[in-house]
Amino acid sequence: MLIFVLNNINYLEEIMNEFTKSGIKGATIIDSTGMAKVLNHFSSGEVPIFGSLKMLMNEKRPFNKTIFTVIKDSQVQTAVSAIERIVGDLSKPDVGIVFTIPVNFVEGIVKE
Repeated sequence: MLIFVLNNINYLEEIMNEFTKSGIKGATIIDSTGMAKVLNHFSSGEVPIFGSLKMLMNEKRPFNKTIFTVIKDSQVQTAVSAIERIVGDLSKPDVGIVFTIPVNFVEGIVKE
């Protein structure tokens, strides 16, 4: 399974299109928040409800998108290349993080 935490959510649709062009046919996307953002939010001394409202009103979104896709090992580099074509160099700060974890069992994916 490849997991990508996307910091600039404006790239989401382009990444999904690039995945499709690269033969990656499925992914699950969830909203996520990084630890640094949470710690910064609560260390500011704001009352949580007002801080949450402030984050909602803020132009800069307070969350990321985390993309999960179950792919074959042979597709990992293809997926990473697709991501980098859109977001640029992943080694730069605040771009995102991509990693894989082994999946021992999968049921429910249509076999080609």
